[in-house]
Amino acid sequence: MSFRAMLFHAMSFRAMLFRTISFRAILLAFTFGCAALPVQAANFPDRPIKLIVPFPPGGGTDVLARVIAQKLNEKWGQAIVVENQPGASGGIGTRAVVNATADGYTLLMASTGALMAAASALGGDGPFDVNKYLAPITVAAAPPYLLVVGPGVPARSAADIIRISKEKPDSLTYGSSGVGAASHLSAVLFESEAGIKMLHVPYKGTGPGVTDLLGGRIDMMFAPAPVVQPFIASGKLKAIGSTDSRRSQFYPNIPTISESGLPGYQSVGWFGLLAPAKTPPEIVKQINEAVVSIMDAKEFRDQLAILGAEPMPQTPDEFGRYINMDVAKWTKLVKDNNIQLPGAK
Repeated sequence: MSFRAMLFHAMSFRAMLFRTISFRAILLAFTFGCAALPVQAANFPDRPIKLIVPFPPGGGTDVLARVIAQKLNEKWGQAIVVENQPGASGGIGTRAVVNATADGYTLLMASTGALMAAASALGGDGPFDVNKYLAPITVAAAPPYLLVVGPGVPARSAADIIRISKEKPDSLTYGSSGVGAASHLSAVLFESEAGIKMLHVPYKGTGPGVTDLLGGRIDMMFAPAPVVQPFIASGKLKAIGSTDSRRSQFYPNIPTISESGLPGYQSVGWFGLLAPAKTPPEIVKQINEAVVSIMDAKEFRDQLAILGAEPMPQTPDEFGRYINMDVAKWTKLVKDNNIQLPGAK
C-alpha cells in the first residue's frame, strides 16, 4: 500500500472515530439534560422563593400575595419572601420577573394593571401573548371592585356620580393604583359608558390611593374589595356599587353599578401567580397544583371570604388564555380613549 493510501485510511479512521465520540457525547448530554428536569422538579423547592409584588404594601395584590405565601410556606416548609417592587403601574416589578432566572425561585403576583404595563412595554404591534414573557401559573382570585367614596361626597349611587359629573365636568376626582391598572380602567369604562368626565389621580398602588381617599384628598375610587372592606365596615368610606354583573355574596347589600345607575356596566379585576418564561413545565405544574390545593382548603376559602374575595383556580394554559383575552379587551378601551400607558412604545 502506498504512503498516500495509508494516509487516506488513517485520516478516514480518525474522522469516523471523532464522529462516533461526538455522537455519543451529544447523546449522553441530551440524556442527562432531559433527566435533570424531573430531578429538579422532584427536589423543588429546596431553598427560599422570592415572590415579587409590583405594587406597594397594602393593596389587593399585596394582601393576597401574603396569604398565599404563608400557606405555601406551611405546605413546603420553605420561606416565601414577599418583596414589593412598585412603580410604572406594576411595570417595574413585572419586568424584574420577566428578566429573572427561569427556575421557579422568582415568582410574580400580578394583576390586570401589571400585565397591561407589560403588554404596553414589551408587546409588539400584534396581539399580546403573555407566554412570550411570563409563564402563567394560576389565578388566585378575581374579586369585583367596589366603587367607594369619601364620607364628604354627596353621592349614594352610581346615578348620583353621573348626575354630579354632568352638572360639573371634572369636578369629581378619582384615584387609582396607576395608569392602566384595573382601578383606572374600571373608571375609564364608567366614564365612557356614562358619557361623563372626571379627574384621574394615579398612585403607585392601591394603598396610597385609599389613604388619600380617607383623608379627603380625592373623592372616589374603584378599589379591590379586600382593601377597602374594613373602612366600609367602620363607616369611614361609603360603598355605592360593585363592578360585577351580579351582587357579591360577600356584600349582598351593595348594589351593582349596573342596577344603581349605569345599566350593563361590568368590570372585574384579577390577581394571579406567574413565573419567568421558559420556567420548566414540571415546576410550573408543581406550583400550580400546590396553590390549587391550598385554594381548595376550607381554611383558605374562609380567609379569602373575610377579605371579600373568592378563589378562581385555573390550569396554566387556562390562565394564559384568560390573560390574553383580558389584555385584548382593555387594550381596545385604552386605544379608544387615547390613554398613554407607562413604558408604551
